[in-house]
Amino acid sequence: MQQSLLQWYKEFGRHKLPWRNTKNIYHIYLSEIMLQQTQVNRVRDEYYPQFLTKFPTLKALSQATEEEVIAAWSGLGYYSRARNLHKTAKLCPNALPQSYEELLKLPGIGSYTASAICAFGYHQNVVVLDTNIKRVIKRFYALLNPNEKALHLAGKKILNDKEPRAHNLALMDLGSLVCTPKNPNCKECPLAMHCQGKEEPELYTQTKKTDYETMDLFYGICIKDKKIALVKSQGKMYKGMLELPSVDPIEENFIKSFKHAYTKYRLTVKLYYLEEAKPQSIWIALNSLNKAPLSSLVTKAITSLPKSYL
Repeated sequence: MQQSLLQWYKEFGRHKLPWRNTKNIYHIYLSEIMLQQTQVNRVRDEYYPQFLTKFPTLKALSQATEEEVIAAWSGLGYYSRARNLHKTAKLCPNALPQSYEELLKLPGIGSYTASAICAFGYHQNVVVLDTNIKRVIKRFYALLNPNEKALHLAGKKILNDKEPRAHNLALMDLGSLVCTPKNPNCKECPLAMHCQGKEEPELYTQTKKTDYETMDLFYGICIKDKKIALVKSQGKMYKGMLELPSVDPIEENFIKSFKHAYTKYRLTVKLYYLEEAKPQSIWIALNSLNKAPLSSLVTKAITSLPKSYL
């Protein structure tokens, strides 16, 4: 089974991903943090290379300000990832620890990220359990609603001790490309002969439906001399970042509205003309917004404004 899996990976695996073609532990660590909530293509083509251009090493990242790091992370969302990345760099400016236990002590590094760094960066003999690998294991052993411990034990049974890095990457790609959540292509699966759940694959991947919270947000737009007035966020969604000032809606000042999704929130954002900026406002030049710590919500709001307001 292990040989069939590795042969499939050799032929069909995603070998061109840049973080798979480096021995730089920081680069591997960064990719794992970015990939937690972002599509592979967006990380590969946009955020990963841009971030490394600004902060090519852990030391460079450790010497940056939090505002600079948040600005570089703008658009990726889940900004606690960027803050924890920065905190870890300050704690380990020269190198990340090599043990799973020590990695777990660092901000923002949980069980999956620690095991991924150990397996993909340090080539250690550990089980990696991301969403794709969990799905493959559930189906392979026909496991209904297993807990993390049961998944880890099952993963340990089939772990290739001689090639753990390639084994884990192969399972990850298999789950992404073949053993997909819906309509898995079992005919192309190298594990089909041994798979206990292939007759009812979707039975072993049932997930709990997410309950989303709807919310209306009212923001003011005040632009003067090619600068826009922003304030430092105190809210739980974009804490510490710059956002548009909240206003009481006045219909005659209404500009436009749009929909926006953020984690568990489904937002309706309404923009209003604001004649005077609030006292605590921070003025940012419109041509410098890409250097400011803005959320994708604020960026979307500003870029969607009619030209007459800019």
